Amino acid sequence: MSAQQNIHQLVAFNLSNEEYGVPITQVQEIVRVPEITHIPGMPHFIEGVINLRGKVIPIIDLRKRFALEQKEHSEKTRIVVADAGGQIIGLVVDSVSEVAQLSQEQIDVMPPSITSIDAQYLSGVGKMGKRLVILLDLAKLLGDLERVTLEQVVKKDKQSI
Repeated sequence: MSAQQNIHQLVAFNLSNEEYGVPITQVQEIVRVPEITHIPGMPHFIEGVINLRGKVIPIIDLRKRFALEQKEHSEKTRIVVADAGGQIIGLVVDSVSEVAQLSQEQIDVMPPSITSIDAQYLSGVGKMGKRLVILLDLAKLLGDLERVTLEQVVKKDKQSI
């Protein structure tokens, strides 16, 4: 494996007092929080949907998904639009910190005691100097039922646009 293939680029963001990262290849864009259309009957962590240049994007509040303390959106709050296993979603995060590069040697398996989040969503932990970045597995962020529900909502909203 060449040194280039051994480098992982990720978008790092903050949530509560921890820093998280997702592969940059899964991120489409980062936007300010627009008006979110709430949809009744959705799981508690799905805020609703937004219309982003004609595309209906389901919005997931990661604080709610991970059962973290809730807080009001601020000037720094962003939506990370990303591909979660074939479903395009928006992730509400407290702030985006940077685009970072990590070598394979800087990534370890996730020790279970490092975070309060259910380990099924995690793919590892990246070491960036003295900072630790928790790496999320977006494909596991939504369960099968949630994924099907979101696909139906997006189809229904596309028909009404």
